[in-house]
Amino acid sequence: MSVHDELTSVQRSLDELFRSLGRLEKQLGTGGLEMRRVRADANHLRESVALLRDAAASSAAPKRPELVTISDAPYDPSLWVDSDDEGLGARDRRAP
Repeated sequence: MSVHDELTSVQRSLDELFRSLGRLEKQLGTGGLEMRRVRADANHLRESVALLRDAAASSAAPKRPELVTISDAPYDPSLWVDSDDEGLGARDRRAP
């Protein structure tokens, strides 16, 4: 099975879980700590499956690296006014 098919199967199972939880809540009530905890866990599962579905969809699409255009024009000489020459130190001092 493909990832999409597996995620669809998991989603169906979650939907069935929510239907079963609804039936249990009718019988046991919604006020108990255990029922609230199970409902919260089921909601977390639903959110996690949604995140998995989004991740699977974005990884299926081919990703192209972002291209950066570098100009052929020379740099502005004022950028280098206060810089040191590599290996030589500052312009107004002697090299060791």
